[in-house]
This record gives sequence, C-alpha cells and structure tokens, in this order.
Amino acid sequence: MDPLVWSADESAERLAGPTADLDAGVLRGVPAIVVDDAHLLPTDALDPLALLPLVCIGVVAPDANAPGFDVVAPDLVTGRLLAEAVHNRPNAATALAQVLRASEGQATEAALLLESTAYATLQAGPEFAAWLAGRGRRVRPEEPDPPVLVEYDGARVRLTLNRPRLHNAYSAAMRDALVEALRGLVAGDDRPVLLVGAGPSFCAGGDPAEFGSVDDPTAAHLIRTTANAAPWMDRLADRLTVRVHGAAVGAGVELAAFAHRVEATADATFCLPEVSMGLIPGAGGTLSVPRRIGRQRTLAWCLEDATIDAATALAWGLVDQVD
Repeated sequence: MDPLVWSADESAERLAGPTADLDAGVLRGVPAIVVDDAHLLPTDALDPLALLPLVCIGVVAPDANAPGFDVVAPDLVTGRLLAEAVHNRPNAATALAQVLRASEGQATEAALLLESTAYATLQAGPEFAAWLAGRGRRVRPEEPDPPVLVEYDGARVRLTLNRPRLHNAYSAAMRDALVEALRGLVAGDDRPVLLVGAGPSFCAGGDPAEFGSVDDPTAAHLIRTTANAAPWMDRLADRLTVRVHGAAVGAGVELAAFAHRVEATADATFCLPEVSMGLIPGAGGTLSVPRRIGRQRTLAWCLEDATIDAATALAWGLVDQVD
C-alpha cells in the first residue's frame, strides 16, 4: 500500500477534525501518514496527532523539529521508507508509537504496566504468530551453571550475565536470578553496582527457545509485572554502571539503558528487533531507551530494525563512553 502523504497545509486542515476524518473512513485502515514540511504545521494542529491510531511521520527541514510526531525524517524518501516499515508490521508499529506517546513523562511503574499490556496483546496477534511459524519451535537443554554471578569485591558489587555459550540470551531463569540479585541490592546494600556479560557478548536478547512458550498472553503479562528486572534496574540506576561488549540486542539494550552510566567497547553493537517480530520492546525499553535518545529516534530505530555501532550509540546518547 502506498503511504498517505500530506502537505503541511493539507495536514492542518484535516487535523482540525481528526474524529470526523476517522468517521468518514479517511484514515481507517491506514497505518501511517507522512506529512511533508511537518515543522511548518501550526501548533494547534499538533495535539490531534496523539489521538490518531496510526504512526505519524513528519518530514522536517535540517535543524528543525516536529515534536508532535511519532518519528521524523529528513526527506520524503526516508519518510516513505519508514511508512513502508510500518505497513510491514502495522499492529506492532502502531502499538509501539502509542505506547511511546503515552509513556512520555510517566512514572516508571505506570509506563512498564502499559508496555507489558501492549506486549501481551501483540503476543496474541497475527504478526507475532507469523514470526513464530516462520522461525519454528526450539528446545534448550537445562544448564548447570547459575545464569547470573554475584561477586562482592569490597567497594562494589559485580553482576555477570552468565550464559556465554548462548551470548547471554535472556532466559526466564536469567531474569529471575537478576531480579533476585537486584532486589537484594535495593533492600540492603548501598555499594556501586557493575553489570557485565560473560563471553563474547553482553546480551543477545530474549532466548529464542522461550518465545511463544507461554500460550496465555494474560499469564505472560502477569509474569512480567511480578518478575521484571526493569523496575529494579531503575531503582538502582544512580549507582549502576553497565559495560557492554559485543552484541546488545533487545533486552540487552533495554536493561542497560536504565543505568546512570553505560560504557561500551569499540566492538559493541546495539539492536532493537522486536517490531520485525510483531512485538514491541518488552523488558522496559519503551521507557529506558527514549529517556536516553528520545521517543522519535527510538521509534525510527525500531522501525528500521537497524544494528548500530558503538560510535553511533555514543553520538545518540545511548552510551556514555566508548573504550
């Protein structure tokens, strides 16, 4: 489907009555609109953007901004490419745009609850089902080693993600062990905390063997609201440093972004692939990543399914230092 492209003048006229447009079917079934010269849109035409159940892409001039839009592009070609990505996964892309809008400025607990609810909804949807069917089921044998190592070396506490053979794929067991360690540090230890990963990568994201393993999305949502490392990372953020090396994917990016300080090696790479799977970031990333790089850049990155290097992550503010 060709994206719907409006000029700034046309957008101002149409957005004066977004409900009427929806009732008339003008935007019904359209997952994305692209607005050219979005920086010229009158301020009073920006508020309705937050109500539209679609992704609003603004094309802006250099050094200009369009704060009401979900994502901005430097030219129409890029705007159309972003719209094409939305058309490829309209449910996930639209849900992510809506969650990012609604989470901006919210308390951590409320934002994480919204993220988990949207994630659970998408788990029961056709886009994730199609991804699962294309990937096939996987089985992982039990592992003898603890998934998280906790070391006390006097002045600080060192936590190590410990599934090096699997690039520290984030499993339920690793999540639970990390939550247990973080909860203890919040409750009775005020030392600085360092989080690292064993082996060739910091964290390669959710364990593929566990995707789709909980059939009931409601049960999965309730698990996330009771066993989630994100709120504990947030509570420890002021004394938490994360060192990223190798790949940081999905949860590996999302959890690291909560830390007050994120350090990366020169070979580190970062990726948020969830939209391509028919999902949204579900380990706190709809809150932690926009706090560092803004919601417009977060959505663009997710839509593009791009892997960025450490230098780009530093320029964006996703990390604070590259060694």
